[in-house]
Amino acid sequence: MSTATTRSHERRISPVFLAILAVMAVTGWAVWTGFATSPGLAVFLFVTSAWIVSLCLHEYAHARTALHSGDITIGAKGYLTLNPLAYTHAVLSIILPVLFVIMGGIGLPGGAVFIEQGRIRGRWKHSLISLAGPLANVLFAVVCTAPFWLHLLDGVPLPFRFALAFLAFLQVTAALLNLLPVPGLDGYGVVEPWLSYRLKRQIEPYAPYGFFVVIALLFVPAVNGAFFDTIDALMRSLGVPEVYRYCGSELFRFWQETPELCRVG
Repeated sequence: MSTATTRSHERRISPVFLAILAVMAVTGWAVWTGFATSPGLAVFLFVTSAWIVSLCLHEYAHARTALHSGDITIGAKGYLTLNPLAYTHAVLSIILPVLFVIMGGIGLPGGAVFIEQGRIRGRWKHSLISLAGPLANVLFAVVCTAPFWLHLLDGVPLPFRFALAFLAFLQVTAALLNLLPVPGLDGYGVVEPWLSYRLKRQIEPYAPYGFFVVIALLFVPAVNGAFFDTIDALMRSLGVPEVYRYCGSELFRFWQETPELCRVG
């Protein structure tokens, strides 16, 4: 009885996550209906809360896959409740990605759940656990972009289209960055089980710095240009106009003057 109760408690959705989800729903409705007197503030709250929801789903995907792959300690750590406060590195997983978005940046991946690797048997399972997080971002991106490529946005207010486009942009950038085979990112976790023991030992001392190297490289003009050219091509292939993404990011930064191109109402 106590075991069943404990397991139920470990998997119960956190009130913190539900509160964030409520903020996303209310502010999304405000953007959609034009109820908000300040569309920029409503877009900011909607995109920020939706971005945090996607971060929680990203980590939940890792945790749920690890649970089914053999790590039965996942539930006791609170990773199945979708509570962002339960993550191992809340700063890297939630605060830093949100700050990057607020600064008008990109969808930044972060590390959060601690998985007991010794409980996982089989290289494919290790790879799948690492892949599960980025796949959650891909799925979120598909949901955000579906109204564009299905042509379902006729009559939908521009602020909501802009916000949806910017949110999709964050998901695409997060997925692409996280799939890079760089130590510290999920992409490396996918290939790492297949590397030789000797190579893994050689890479291990540099693993903590991989994430920061990637961020630093994005400030190199040539790398930055190639990265955003790729993102823009992906967004266009998903039916999202570049101007929508741009205006979404501009409305999001409501504390700045909105360009004439993006002004609504």
